Amino acid sequence: MLKEIRFGPQTDEHDYQFKLKHAIKFLEDGAKVKAFVFFKGRSILFKEQGEILLLRLAQDLEEHGKVEQMPKLEGKRMIMFISPKTVKKK
Repeated sequence: MLKEIRFGPQTDEHDYQFKLKHAIKFLEDGAKVKAFVFFKGRSILFKEQGEILLLRLAQDLEEHGKVEQMPKLEGKRMIMFISPKTVKKK
């Protein structure tokens, strides 16, 4: 199962935290998360901001999942995949 989370390059703190909670829930449910920053028009100038946002997300999700693919720019989207950590049963 693949869940998508979409960000804009100028996502503010509240929206970021809201989407972070969703990402954590998806990973805990065993779904892969495809996080991407969508650049509209001239916002492609903020490529670095988009990458920083995705790397921050990866860091915040470290204990819930592992990065499968580092942020990569594809057209107007910067995409990153995070897969859930396998839970070892005792």
